[in-house]
Amino acid sequence: MCGIIGYVGGRACRELILSGLERLEYRGYDSAGFALLDEGDGVVETVRAVGNLARLRAAAGEDGGSDARLGLGHTRWATHGRVTTENAHPHSSADGAVMVVMNGIIENYLELRHELQDEGVVFASETDTEVIPHLIAREYDGDLASAVRAVLPRLGGHFAFVAAHVDEPGRLVASRRECPLVLGVGDGERFVASAIPAFLRETRDIVVIEDDEVVAIEADGLTIWDGAEIVTDRAVQRVDWDEDAAEKGGYETFMLKEIHEQPSALWDTIGDRLKPDGSVDLPELGLDDAALARVERIHIVACGTSYHAGLVGRYLIEDWARVPVHCEVASEYRYRTCLAGPGDLVIGITQSGETADTLAAMRVARERGAHVVALTNIMGSQATRDADGVLYTRAGLEIGVAATKTHTAQVMALSLLALKLGRLKWALTAGGALDLADELRRIPDAVEAYLASPAPAQVMEVAASYADRPFFLYLGRHVGVPVSFEGALKLKEISYIPTEAYPAGEMKHGPIALLDEGSPVVVVATDGHVFDKVVSNIQEVRARGARVIAVATEGNSEIERHADDVLWAPRSPALLSSITAVLPLQIFAYGLARARGLNVDQPRNLAKTVTVE
Repeated sequence: MCGIIGYVGGRACRELILSGLERLEYRGYDSAGFALLDEGDGVVETVRAVGNLARLRAAAGEDGGSDARLGLGHTRWATHGRVTTENAHPHSSADGAVMVVMNGIIENYLELRHELQDEGVVFASETDTEVIPHLIAREYDGDLASAVRAVLPRLGGHFAFVAAHVDEPGRLVASRRECPLVLGVGDGERFVASAIPAFLRETRDIVVIEDDEVVAIEADGLTIWDGAEIVTDRAVQRVDWDEDAAEKGGYETFMLKEIHEQPSALWDTIGDRLKPDGSVDLPELGLDDAALARVERIHIVACGTSYHAGLVGRYLIEDWARVPVHCEVASEYRYRTCLAGPGDLVIGITQSGETADTLAAMRVARERGAHVVALTNIMGSQATRDADGVLYTRAGLEIGVAATKTHTAQVMALSLLALKLGRLKWALTAGGALDLADELRRIPDAVEAYLASPAPAQVMEVAASYADRPFFLYLGRHVGVPVSFEGALKLKEISYIPTEAYPAGEMKHGPIALLDEGSPVVVVATDGHVFDKVVSNIQEVRARGARVIAVATEGNSEIERHADDVLWAPRSPALLSSITAVLPLQIFAYGLARARGLNVDQPRNLAKTVTVE
């Protein structure tokens, strides 16, 4: 998740920019850069580097007494273009006059890029961001704010960006749409950043920028436009966070913050991979389309939450591509007789890229001649070095031990792979693929709307009412099975309550003996072809006196006749409900654990990354 910091004021700002970037490191990144504009001689110092901020500092060398009082800094999490110095921010116009840093995605960048290339513009990077400085340069007529206001309506997608121009060395201009951007107000200086921690040591006074507003920032003031109108009533607010709270973005815990970051994580994982015609571009898999089309069998190896994502991937790939998939717990796979071999695709799913059992399973499969792909969130991790190809999620750094946004990003990445395979295998028509692509694009917005609705608060209220229960049973059918597994794991991890999860059809083969009067049973009952079967299972547990908490699709009034409590999930196609239905289960576990007064970010006995067997 990219980070932005900008400064204009009376101080030499080189160190302010670098230290601001360091306070944004928790967001995750793969490259970084900064640009400084010296008002005296109009010289721009631009430094970019792949890797961590220590590498950026090394590339920048000693300060050398730079007197620049305007600067931009950026940490990049790659979405469009490879991880290279050329693709790191800031990006400039062809003449070097305009500099831009951006967080988010310009969805129509290809159209804009082609338009600019037809006019003779030569691009220096593969990124979507670079269209912005070129467009601004084209519109510039002595007023950077006017140029940005002219460009903004041309940009599609969700983003936040900050621009500077060499002819206006005391001014930054910024805008946002559905991505965070906030101003810091100091004494004779102004900051702009994607998160408050970037400047919290310098000022606690902030100004909030709304979607599609443009703000011009100078050392002693700022002007905000909403379209052609100047906004005159924007108040300065005071934040009383300590730095730890600031890193949480105002949320009470990292876990809650990361639950709310899922729309961005899903959008970034889609990125530029999903094309307008429904095709999918995954160049880092290490297999060209012809080789991928020849794959006849897939093995998925993973642990914990990643294993549950793999189970969802099995349903997606088998349904959309008609390729058999074996999903295995990595700690068992590594000790079984490995039947993977040449022609097989093995996918190792590990959020950190360092999970010991998953790495070992991947190595076993690779030794047998299989093509091994690492599905991971961390670039440069051991999994990426051990694998033949990679499929990155782009969820940003996840600090909470209980995975949330990385799980849904993994499912989204697997959805993209399943869609690509479906077309290559001719299991999906072009029209069918286009319909699925449209549904995938709707998911992040549906998740965002859900998280902004009253539904999460209602889930928290239901969860608190069950905080004293000593045991839970989770049930589901079809794709609801891995959803129930994941929901139960979340509850166990952060509430310490014994919890079992089963396919609902297995209930009569043993688990039903656990139920007595008042036992809470969480049932994934989203819309789909097994809904009636799930309702039958609900009736069976209610006949034993159990209380049913149903996870159901918004608008399904029938479920209310069968459940004691309903946790609503955003409407989505049945297979993609594996993303939407897990949301209320994450919040249910969170609310119950908080009601018990527990530390959800650091549950006992657990580590974020399991690097030993």
